[in-house]
Amino acid sequence: MRELGVALRDEGRVYFTGGVSAVLHGWRQMTVDIDLRSEPELAGFFEALHALKEKLQINLELAAPSDFIPELPGWRERSIFIARHGQLDFYHYDFYSQALAKIERGYDRDLDDVRHMIGSGLVSREKLAQCFEQIRPALLRYPAIDPESFVRKVASFITP
Repeated sequence: MRELGVALRDEGRVYFTGGVSAVLHGWRQMTVDIDLRSEPELAGFFEALHALKEKLQINLELAAPSDFIPELPGWRERSIFIARHGQLDFYHYDFYSQALAKIERGYDRDLDDVRHMIGSGLVSREKLAQCFEQIRPALLRYPAIDPESFVRKVASFITP
């Protein structure tokens, strides 16, 4: 975060998702990559990411839950502030969006992450159900998603 904040002069937001959130919240010791998204698209952002990737020998991915499931209304307001470095504010991408994307993917590590989100109070089952219902009509825009299967997967997390 510091390196990116120094490298970029424009004001903006960077959202972390996936393993970074898990590591920063302490339910995982490490992650294999850093998934992030910036708003707006900042001048020099891609060049800075390339330089950081080489310097720190880390895998950086431009990814967010909205790449895999419909964008949840209010996700920006629910994103949790981490730190400010230079002109950049860093956030955890909305945990409800992260949880739903992880539930849809269904990998064991992703499902463990969702259990930690619920267990730590970052996500409530009731609000997760409400968020899912908000995006349910838009699932047709994501042909890789089987809506009926997604409904069953979400239901397994909503019911304790």
